This record gives sequence, C-alpha cells and structure tokens, in this order.
Amino acid sequence: MSKCRDIPKANLSDPGEALRQLSALVTRLRAPDGCPWDRGQTLETFKHYLIEETHELLEALSNNDSEHVREELGDLLFQVLFLTELYQEQQAFGLSEVINGITAKMIRRHPHVFGDKQMKSEEELRRQWQSIKNEEKKREGAEQRALNRGH
Repeated sequence: MSKCRDIPKANLSDPGEALRQLSALVTRLRAPDGCPWDRGQTLETFKHYLIEETHELLEALSNNDSEHVREELGDLLFQVLFLTELYQEQQAFGLSEVINGITAKMIRRHPHVFGDKQMKSEEELRRQWQSIKNEEKKREGAEQRALNRGH
C-alpha cells in the first residue's frame, strides 16, 4: 500500500488551482504506487462509470436538488479528468488540449458574442450553431480523408 503523501488539498477557493489539484490527485491515483483499482482501469472498463455518473447527474437535475447536482458534477468532472489522464498516459493529449479545444470551439460557435455577427432571434442562433457545427464536421472529415490518403 502507498503512503499518504502528496495528497492535494480538498478546500481551495481558486477554481483553477482546485482543478490543478484534482488533476494531480488523478495522476497520483494512477501512479505506480497509487491505487491498484484506479491503475487497473482502461478506456474500455471506464465507460460504464461515465454512463453511471451521467445518469446520476440527470437524476439529481430532475430532482432539482442543488447539493446532489454539485456532488454529481464533481463526480463527472473526476471522470473527465480520469479519462484525460488515460489519454495523456498514451501521449495522445492532455488537459490543456481538452480545455483549449473546447474554448476554441465555443468561441467559433458564438460569433455573436466573440465576433461582430448580429443575431435577431433564438431560432437564428440555433441555425447558426448548427451551420457552424456542420462546417466543422465537414472540415474534420476532409482532414481525416487527407490523413488516410497519406498512409
């Protein structure tokens, strides 16, 4: 069994530091002297827990129980960080890439907030969102086809 060392603080007021600490906790759990159960998890074995936690969050939302929602959001955040750690161990991507990717996507999909596009209705916003999303998918498909041709 591993010794209790390098345990992150559990009560931080700065969200960025709290996220870094939780990420460090996940890394520690997966370390060679970490938790055997956590070390044994794979992308395949972890899917079940992601689905389970998502259902628990949906239930908490349906019950309009803010304390339970907070708890389940924490569980889901842990799941995201754990999956990210699994991919980082494979040198595929890390937390910065996940955060930078979603930030860039939200900026692209909100030109009415981060650009000079004017929207007149919620329906127009939905159409714009879907149009941008469709363009992203087309671009991703073209990039993947180009990569496949290169192999």
